[in-house]
Amino acid sequence: MNKHKILVVDDEESLCEILQFNLEVEGYEVDTANSAEQALTLHPERYSLILLDVMMGEMSGFRMARILKENPATAHVPIIFCTAKDTEDDTVVGLNLGADDYITKPFSIREVLARVKSVLRRSSRPDTPAGEVLEYGSLRIDLARKICTLEGTEVKLTKKEFEILTLFLQNRGKIFSREEILHRIWSDEVIVLDRTIDVNITRLRRKIGPYGEHIVTRLGYGYGFEE
Repeated sequence: MNKHKILVVDDEESLCEILQFNLEVEGYEVDTANSAEQALTLHPERYSLILLDVMMGEMSGFRMARILKENPATAHVPIIFCTAKDTEDDTVVGLNLGADDYITKPFSIREVLARVKSVLRRSSRPDTPAGEVLEYGSLRIDLARKICTLEGTEVKLTKKEFEILTLFLQNRGKIFSREEILHRIWSDEVIVLDRTIDVNITRLRRKIGPYGEHIVTRLGYGYGFEE
């Protein structure tokens, strides 16, 4: 079972350290950032949850949340605001931006841990065992049920297309040579032409809509999925 990865974003370094320590004690993997600008460079789509302060430097937590929710690659990532802005209007703004919860400062560590656990439980699909779902934005692969969905609608993939997409999403950023793809996807077949790989990847790109552009070709090297 993979650990949940959490990103803590707050311009108070001491608070980041306290939250990181306590969350890691609970078994989470935790990274920290001291500004929204820094957080956006950490590939936020990789995280299971973001704990986000509102009042920071040039970019506020509200602005960062808006950027995340407008990007298909990060729209699915749950956000909990942790902030001293505790008026009802502030809470409404945060929730309207798509935040999953809103904790006002000062808060207890027990409260934060309870809210984190609750949001992670809600954001996980109860019908699928942990570790058997791959997601990138609104593109979702259910490994147990062998189903791919795009924005909640099933994408009809062949067995080989499904296996290629699974390979790429499990190894984002890695370029696979044709020989590697043949070995992993067509290991039981005796003769498979390079053209077969090209055709399957071309069809796959078309079927997954805007995410097709993330399947890249590196001439002389092979294929991969880049974020």
